[in-house]
Amino acid sequence: MDRRAFMVTAGGAAAGAAMLPGQAEAQPQAQAKWGPQWPVVRFNILSDIQGDLTDFGSALDDLHAINPGSAGLGIAGDLTPRGYDFEYAQLRETFDKHRHPREVAWAIGNHEFYVPKWRDPDTLAQETWPNNTTEDSLFRSFYRFAGRNTVYNETSFGGVPVLCLGTERYAKYHDPKLWDEVWMSDRQFTWLEQRLRYWSIRRSPVMVLTHHPLPNTVSGTHNKLYRSDYLQPDRLLSILGRYRDVFLFSGHTHWDLNLSDWVVRRVVPGTGNLEGFTVVNTAAVQVGWTDDGKGGEVSLGGAFNQGLQVEVSPGSVVIKARDFTTKTWLKQITVPLHDSWGFPH
Repeated sequence: MDRRAFMVTAGGAAAGAAMLPGQAEAQPQAQAKWGPQWPVVRFNILSDIQGDLTDFGSALDDLHAINPGSAGLGIAGDLTPRGYDFEYAQLRETFDKHRHPREVAWAIGNHEFYVPKWRDPDTLAQETWPNNTTEDSLFRSFYRFAGRNTVYNETSFGGVPVLCLGTERYAKYHDPKLWDEVWMSDRQFTWLEQRLRYWSIRRSPVMVLTHHPLPNTVSGTHNKLYRSDYLQPDRLLSILGRYRDVFLFSGHTHWDLNLSDWVVRRVVPGTGNLEGFTVVNTAAVQVGWTDDGKGGEVSLGGAFNQGLQVEVSPGSVVIKARDFTTKTWLKQITVPLHDSWGFPH
């Protein structure tokens, strides 16, 4: 169970808003099946909005100011506080009020499955979980919002492939001892293997977006709170670990991008890739956390709103950490690519 599950506050209902004409930033169509449209492709990644729509709007405004021609926006889960349809509508309404890229990759998070903890939007009732809420209804709400019928999906940000991963079950419906653990089907694993192989042949870096962090990777994942987020971690690691130019972006922890292990290389034994793949913490829009020095974590308190900008060129990927509250860059790292992107065999 997510340790911040009880922090959710009930929100009022709001009507959904359709995409306003001209609101999204128009982007040129890809000129080839792979490879860059421009010498540098820039896009942005956020996560963990969880109903903090004021900070979400501020982040969108700052992103448009620093990257007005953004090739895309990835959001690594926890889009809503609980997964109610009216919360998705509020998110869409805020999103459509602010300038944003046309291409958006939405990943599913654990907070999209929290409706069953509530008897109604104003009454927390975990003792009567799931309060007549079906698992299928939670997935349908996400699918309607994201405009697709699977949690996993591929899109392109200016020619850069972006793969979204996610759980295909809410674990507590299948095992009362579990809560938010991620379960992926054979079909999703096979799809992931095929897409990574496809893009590897074409010498393209691949961006993978998932809400839950993998163990022993970025900030917080050595903590006992995040060691068991995946029910099949070794299988997922064995697939990702084969490819040197894979970049995995994960959220969920809300841990501060000022920490030294915000980006790491994860080597997976037995994959034949001794250099590993890149893993990046996405921080959060809603509230920040950090290590408490006792094997747990503590809220940073105060204003917190962080995210990423990613800049992909033929020889490297630059990842920049951004503070949307102060509108300042926190740090950046350059990761060399092992293949010349855009020049197939």
